[in-house]
Amino acid sequence: MIAGFVLTGCGSEGEPGTGSTPTPTASQSTPTGTALPLTVSRTGGFAGFNEKVHITADGVATVTDRKRGTLRCRLDATLLSELTTAAQQVDWTKLPATKPTTRHPDDLVIAVTSNGRTARIEDPILEPLTAPVTELFTEAAIPPGKRCTKF
Repeated sequence: MIAGFVLTGCGSEGEPGTGSTPTPTASQSTPTGTALPLTVSRTGGFAGFNEKVHITADGVATVTDRKRGTLRCRLDATLLSELTTAAQQVDWTKLPATKPTTRHPDDLVIAVTSNGRTARIEDPILEPLTAPVTELFTEAAIPPGKRCTKF
């Protein structure tokens, strides 16, 4: 809250007749980064997952799985919108730039990367992405999934 207060006081309204233009101020609704491209990976666990889904702004998902190889599909508009909206709610600057590590044997790591930052899905900062990422893996990343059309 203090950071928001300090940032909102940083703008300038400009002096009439001086030719200066107003400087925009930051607010709670200012996006903290672009949402896409976004990469989601699922590794480890008892099943030995090793999957990665890279999603571009146009909705193309490149799915890499050690069992099925690599393929591309197009996310349906609703899922793409859910992922984009959720990713725009994340303050990516508060996340580390390093890849999460396993915490114990058979640890299932679901990690999300965007804007050069990566974190485990259970990080509270990534909470808006929990439902869309779950849907991504259950409905789309198993091509030809219901929510991703293979091409």
